[in-house]
Amino acid sequence: MNVYERFCFNLLGERIKARIKTKREADSALINGMLSARMRISFEAYLATAYISAVAVGLIAALFAGTVTYLLRLPLIVYSLGSLPEIFYLLSEYSLFIGAVIVAAVAFLLFSAVTWLGFMLYPRIRAGERRRNIDATLPYAINYITAMSAAGIPPAGVFRLLGESEIYGESAVEARYITREVYIFGKDLLEALGTVGQYTPSPRMRDFLQGAVASISSGSNLTGYFRNKSEQYARENRMEQKTFLETLGLISESYVTALVAGTLFLIILQSIMSSISGSDDPVFLYVVIYVIIPLGSLLFVLLIDSMTPEI
Repeated sequence: MNVYERFCFNLLGERIKARIKTKREADSALINGMLSARMRISFEAYLATAYISAVAVGLIAALFAGTVTYLLRLPLIVYSLGSLPEIFYLLSEYSLFIGAVIVAAVAFLLFSAVTWLGFMLYPRIRAGERRRNIDATLPYAINYITAMSAAGIPPAGVFRLLGESEIYGESAVEARYITREVYIFGKDLLEALGTVGQYTPSPRMRDFLQGAVASISSGSNLTGYFRNKSEQYARENRMEQKTFLETLGLISESYVTALVAGTLFLIILQSIMSSISGSDDPVFLYVVIYVIIPLGSLLFVLLIDSMTPEI
């Protein structure tokens, strides 16, 4: 924990511990998300940080919005076109203050809610990033495991060596958690594999670890199991890459059709219509050039980025 998280935990930690005892099931999704994301902070400290951060951001936003509203005298711009109850006329002389308070209250609720939602969603987002990284590096990590196992290194030592390697990304992180369970917490390898497999965000990694548990329990050839899984995941990766390239080709054709030929057609059509009608209003051309083309290109970039597999 950093200094800020420790400060938040000192303020609300005990109350959150008492809350967890009564609402354990309601918090289970967030706890599992944090475990899958491998966040290095306790659940109590994270929840305390979320509460205090939401309130702090809300107060800052409320102070800023209320001050701007009051200084610019924005409530005085609002007027009624019809009759209102007598109470509104009595309060009209305080309209500036009341309007600033209302704006501040709305800003507090809005920014507090957004901050809280961000804290609740962050573990899932982080877990999703880890899942993609694990799926991308797992075939190569299993190749490394296979080579180590074929050299006669025991299974626990194989995962320890994998965890010491930095080039296998989040797959190596999962191996380090297996090593921690075995060498620090004193669990046997089967229990360690089951524990890590329960909370890993990658279905591939979970399937691999569960298969390793079954292979060790049955006394079968573990090296052969590693080799088969490596070939399976490498084959699946090739299929995913092929599918992605086909989809990328379809997206590129859509981009050329919609944002190159389509916008060019609109610009030519608008120019011809303007010449025929004698109008020199270029608003539509400005919208196409400065709004449709940049935003459309940005959307295509975000779409491709979200679909691109980890390498």
